[in-house]
Amino acid sequence: IAAMEQLVERLERAVERLETVCQGPGLCGDGSSPGVAQYVQAFDAILSGPVAEYINISKEVGGDVQKHAEMVHAGFMTERSLLVTASQHQQPSENVFSTLLKPISEQIQMVQNLREKNRGSKQFNHLSAVSESIPALGWVAMSPKPGPYVKEMTDAAMFYTNRILKEYKDVDKKQVDWVKAYLRIWTELQAYIKEHHTTGLTWSKTVSADQPGPVATEGAKAPSTPPTGAPGSGADDSATRSALFAQINRGEGITSGLRHVSDDMKTHKNPALKNQGGPIRSGPKPFTSPKPACSVNPSQKTSPKQPALLELEGKKWRVENQENATNLVISDTELKQVAYVFKCTNSTLQIKGKINSITLDNCKKLGLVFDDVVGIVEIINSRDIKVQVMGKVPTISINKTDGCHVYLSKNSLDCEIVSAKSSEMNVLIPTEGGDFTEFPVPEQFKTVWNGQKLVTTVTEIAG
Repeated sequence: IAAMEQLVERLERAVERLETVCQGPGLCGDGSSPGVAQYVQAFDAILSGPVAEYINISKEVGGDVQKHAEMVHAGFMTERSLLVTASQHQQPSENVFSTLLKPISEQIQMVQNLREKNRGSKQFNHLSAVSESIPALGWVAMSPKPGPYVKEMTDAAMFYTNRILKEYKDVDKKQVDWVKAYLRIWTELQAYIKEHHTTGLTWSKTVSADQPGPVATEGAKAPSTPPTGAPGSGADDSATRSALFAQINRGEGITSGLRHVSDDMKTHKNPALKNQGGPIRSGPKPFTSPKPACSVNPSQKTSPKQPALLELEGKKWRVENQENATNLVISDTELKQVAYVFKCTNSTLQIKGKINSITLDNCKKLGLVFDDVVGIVEIINSRDIKVQVMGKVPTISINKTDGCHVYLSKNSLDCEIVSAKSSEMNVLIPTEGGDFTEFPVPEQFKTVWNGQKLVTTVTEIAG
């Protein structure tokens, strides 16, 4: 424990020194020093390029946007200090590495907390764009595909940057420049990762030609022998590392094209869609253990990947373990049937006809389009869900879910929406022009004693 604390202290001191030598946002004076590793110098180019440009424009925009930019800059500086450590030391144990990652995790949380505390801000779309994508700094914990993970976070930002462009495109060029500068950060970071850290953070193997590099432990004061066995100690350690960032990965820009169901969507008469899974998604998986960074000891057992299902079992449609499946369709439905959708990720499902009920459980980034439900649509333990009602539904229940958009039809405006232990919920009401108007579901309440009973009312979140 003492070794971990010492490493964290060294990281914090390194950040302070880096900020001291910086002549401006992201402009580090030692960027071209001979002793600095090539991939650290390449990272400095991002700091002095798109990051600096983003910070300068953010200062011109001012307000919460400027505050956010300062936090983002601190996050990049913290990451730079980790890159310096990695360039000078061999890969440490997973426990030590998790400790090294904590300062970055804390910076990410600070960025996201500013958005949560300022939901009434006029710059909320700006705050959301940054908040949804800042977990991309966690690429250093991702293996074997850190680059695609950054792209996924960038896509989440674009849900909000598109709103900014729509609002300011012909009104305020500065806002448009802000969007371009911010997105350019992540585009260049993806290119940087592809060149220098293709399958994960690159650690030093040697400091000089004749001396092995020290392992990053106990303050890295003296060289020490590499850890026994492969650098990655197994699935459990790798899961611990990725979980540090999975818990703050709450992207929202997903399942595009959900509002209007495409006419050419295929109708599958045979429901046995066993191989619809598609490629394995990169980045953290909140409900499954990530693959280890390196080969696992044969004695360690890992749970096999569950097969993707779309089948009718009695009266229940089972849709399970689908990944990156964008054309799932259930068409041969009956009123007595129910649909149970479990552990589906980054997919879209259309249910045609009238059925009894639909349940979404442990799903992430799922789009659901359905015609009619006579009972209830229930969403539990999920994240980033979009639901579109084409016909009628009496009740929609949202429980333990972060991020849920419900698109109602004109015939379903009397639908009751019941929510508990959930956040970032929005109901979208159709307009005469065929578009939707978005209304947030309250998340904050005030309760007072009136002398006879408790009275609870909705309160506005303080900006």
